[in-house]
Amino acid sequence: MGLSDKLERALTWNIKYISERNFVLIISGIVGIVSGLAAVILKEAVHYIHHFLTSQDFTENYIQILYPIIGLFLTILLAKALYREEQLGHAITDILHSIAKKSSVIGKSKTYSRMVTSAFTVGFGGSAGLESPIVLTGSAIGSNIAQLVNFNYKLRTLMIGCGTAGVISAIFNAPVAGLIFSMEVILIDVSVSSFIPLLAASVSATLVSLVLLGEDVLFSFTLVDTFNAFDTPLYIALGILCGITSKSFLKILHATEDFFDKIQNIYTRVLIGGTLLSLAIFLVPPVFGEGYSIIKALLNNNHNPILARSIFFDGKEINDWIFLGYLVIIIIFKIVASSLTIGSGGSGGTFAPSMFLGGVTGFAFAKLVNLTGFAYISESNFTLVGMCGVLCGVQYAPLTAIFLIAELTGGYVLFIPLMIVSAISYSTVSFSNPISPYVTELYKRGEYAADDHDKKILKHLSIHSLIERDFKKIHESAILEDLIKVISKSKRNIFPVLNSQNELAGIVSLDDVREIMFDGEKQKNVKISEIMNLPPTHIEYDEDMASVMHKFELANAWNLPVVKNGKYEGFISKSRIFNVYRKQLVGKKR
Repeated sequence: MGLSDKLERALTWNIKYISERNFVLIISGIVGIVSGLAAVILKEAVHYIHHFLTSQDFTENYIQILYPIIGLFLTILLAKALYREEQLGHAITDILHSIAKKSSVIGKSKTYSRMVTSAFTVGFGGSAGLESPIVLTGSAIGSNIAQLVNFNYKLRTLMIGCGTAGVISAIFNAPVAGLIFSMEVILIDVSVSSFIPLLAASVSATLVSLVLLGEDVLFSFTLVDTFNAFDTPLYIALGILCGITSKSFLKILHATEDFFDKIQNIYTRVLIGGTLLSLAIFLVPPVFGEGYSIIKALLNNNHNPILARSIFFDGKEINDWIFLGYLVIIIIFKIVASSLTIGSGGSGGTFAPSMFLGGVTGFAFAKLVNLTGFAYISESNFTLVGMCGVLCGVQYAPLTAIFLIAELTGGYVLFIPLMIVSAISYSTVSFSNPISPYVTELYKRGEYAADDHDKKILKHLSIHSLIERDFKKIHESAILEDLIKVISKSKRNIFPVLNSQNELAGIVSLDDVREIMFDGEKQKNVKISEIMNLPPTHIEYDEDMASVMHKFELANAWNLPVVKNGKYEGFISKSRIFNVYRKQLVGKKR
């Protein structure tokens, strides 16, 4: 018995013994488990590569600066040779594109391709994050499992969300943040009924991570200092600073991508980007890789990992003001390094760089305040809250940022400053650009964005439910007298004219015959075929609603005939579309 036969039997058993709701819940749990495994594998693979490269004796000389460019070349070679991808693109943008344009169908190769390419990019020191590639992996896992069990578009989309929630939950051991990220970034138009499957995926993925890795998360921190309400003005200032940092990062990233897009040869692109990236890492080593180890060092007030391998400061004692200046340089170089990694063709995202930039920004701000003697504030608290601020500003995901930091710190002591800083940072960034960078990328590519709720409602209206079949038909061989009899029984003023094969030959409107319908002689002599008109256009039975509305606009019509396999089916009216659309829109907003 083949796999398809076994699957068919399993589905038949499901239909008989399990309700659809429970089956969806089971599948969401499976998606969470598989996504959790994928996240664990990628995390361990990158850490292994990174540890292998940085623990060798030859890393003491300058060969280490070659790692990033080697990683970028390996990434591109693998993408082209194995997956036939030249543009790795933005993972989350690709997910939104699949939901909006591909009926939530993501190719099988995406379940593993970005895991491999991002492992080489980040493992070899590329200044990017693993979160975006693994989110695409989780989404692809959800989509393919949904296709395997014959889920419809709505449930396929939900499973994409479950995969997203699962991988984020597993990477950070933060199930609430994973769930919220999925709802805030991927499933923007999520309903309440989707909450439980997303929760099941998040929890199951987190359990997989805990069982396999224990508490070995990217980083965790136990709060020592509590929130002081008198520090609120300083948190407001930090929020503005995080917004400026976020905006600068996005602006430089987009400019870098535009620059490299003009270079047609992908190897030239990688050579230029990789060389500049290696130079940046040579000058400022803390921008190597994801950077979570630097955040850990800042939280523990340990300067040694930050100064290590620096050609300027390694092994030297420096005063706090010089260290503060070095932190500012690190922020600038991290923005440049991450932009070069992503823009030149590397496989990675902005999630980890955002947290790095936020952490260093928050720590530097607190250090500055403490050095000036203006006040004494907790440097660790401001580091954590700064991470939230820049993550929120870059990802356009304030709730995700708030709950992620809250879960990583094991409590909600900083909830108020997290909310303050994220709100101000988000407002600062979105004031000039209210559209998220992921949707902006879709607009740049000339593709439909998935966040337009009204268009999504229109897209999912079915022609079958909109067809009106109470139009009185008349044969093309009939005469005007026959039409008058039909008119007397009809409430409509349009009459489809059919031939013997039930095909639409034309239409006659009441206005076409109004002047001659009471002429007795013409009633006997005028044939319908002589007075009928061809419709301005017609609608195919399986046509999508975007095309239907476009035809209505071009034809400047209120009613258009529907044809299925050449046979007349009925009419669709623009007014009926608007009525159904309005009801759906009101229902969703409630």
